[in-house]
Order: sequence, then structure tokens, then C-alpha cells
Amino acid sequence: MPPAKSSFVCLPCRASYKQPGGGEKPRRCPRCAGTLIHAGAAFAAPRRRDTAAWRTLSVLLNAGVRFHMGCSTGSGYRPRTLSEVKERMVHAERTGEPFASALVRPELP
Repeated sequence: MPPAKSSFVCLPCRASYKQPGGGEKPRRCPRCAGTLIHAGAAFAAPRRRDTAAWRTLSVLLNAGVRFHMGCSTGSGYRPRTLSEVKERMVHAERTGEPFASALVRPELP
């Protein structure tokens, strides 16, 4: 069986590449030669011209949130809009919850 492929993202180019293997070694973007970020196997890239979705994705990836497959749940909840990200940022600051865990929380109390 061939090795599983995982997604790697270049935020400046707004590009995603499926490559075999995990994120153990640094990978380079074929367009700009910048470092690719390992996004996970369950990642689906937004359209290149959708700037709001790429900003949201940038916040998620820079906070350490990845899109790995779960047994039956997939990668779980991820915010899709900047307003959802802002709500979770305010919640994290107010409660002291780590930013990465507040971002993947499906509902806010």
C-alpha cells in the first residue's frame, strides 16, 4: 500500500500541496521556496482568492491547530470565519484558556 499523503500549506502563496509522509522534515514551497506548514491529512484548502478564509487559516495554523483525521470524527470543529476566530480569542483572554484549545471549541459557554 502506498504511503498516506498529508497536506502542506504555503500561506504567502495561498497554496496547498499533498505530499507523502508526515511533518517530520521541513518542506519547501515550489513557488516561493518558503517553508511549508504541515496542515494534516484532513485539510481542505480554500480558494486562492478567498482572502478571509486564508486569514482565518493563518490564525489557526500559527496557533498550532492542525487538521488530522480522527477515528470517526474527522478533524473536529474548526472556525471558518474571522468572526468565529475573534469570538474564541475574546473567550480565551477572558477565561485564561489556551488559545489553541479555544479555537477548536465547537460552542462557547
